[in-house]
Amino acid sequence: MAGGPTAGEPGSAHRRRDGGARDGRTGGGRTRTGGGRTRPRYGTHVVLLIGGLLMVFPFLWQIIMSLSTHAEVTSVPPTWIPAEPQWGNYPAVFEQIPFLNQFVNTALVTVLRVVGQLILCAMAGYAFARMEFRGKNVLFALVLSILMVPYQIYLIPQYGIIQELGWLNTVAGIAAPGIFSAFGTFLMRQHFMGMPRSLEEAARLDGASPWQTFWRIMFPLSGPALSAVAILTALASWNDLMWPLIVATYDDRTTLAVGLSTLQGQFTSNYPVMMAASFMAMLPLMILFIVLQRRVVEGLAHSGMKG
Repeated sequence: MAGGPTAGEPGSAHRRRDGGARDGRTGGGRTRTGGGRTRPRYGTHVVLLIGGLLMVFPFLWQIIMSLSTHAEVTSVPPTWIPAEPQWGNYPAVFEQIPFLNQFVNTALVTVLRVVGQLILCAMAGYAFARMEFRGKNVLFALVLSILMVPYQIYLIPQYGIIQELGWLNTVAGIAAPGIFSAFGTFLMRQHFMGMPRSLEEAARLDGASPWQTFWRIMFPLSGPALSAVAILTALASWNDLMWPLIVATYDDRTTLAVGLSTLQGQFTSNYPVMMAASFMAMLPLMILFIVLQRRVVEGLAHSGMKG
């Protein structure tokens, strides 16, 4: 009677050897042994833990400095734990700079830039990815060439335009140059090129126009890429120093980046107050990044699938 090899035949031993080899393969963060048990990779975990601590240490040190006295901050060797937390450093920030006004200005500028880039960069990226028109490749190359030109070259022309519009010392004047970016356009183009064309074909069969196809189908399905553009734009806008410093000359009409720079004195600086102000300024961005970090990584990963 025909059948497979018995337990004592070579084929059975060969299968057992193959099974033992498969049991020894690794998966996830553990190594499988011959008995089916898993052994944690302690070395990998230790390296990741050390790397995480190195990344978190500057933030912890900033919090410690914000709760220390000036003598403790400047002491050698450094004081790792303050003798008594100086919670008064945080109210002192509001006494030295108009923190609330600058915070509101920064938030408005960031919102305007994020909304502008989400709409304009998505529309431009969709046009370059899906539409056919004369000179498309040349125009896209010109858009990408903006990435190769230093930002400082645009300062004088941009200032002249904002001055002619009467937007000096206004939120609109600070936000206007950042409502569009070449990088955001490139990112959205790469994302739309990776989406299946069957979505647009189905929309056309249903009688949708190109604008309806973009706004009702392609745009809502671009959440990861839009999240990546949003967080990158928010980071750049929140930390922007040079342009607000040029276009806004009043303390209560500028942004937090400029306000924090004024805390740096010519001969001496109150470092605990500076650290307290810096921590309060970066806290909203930390929360935003924690909320959107997975979508940001996903958007950046998928945007490079097709060139």
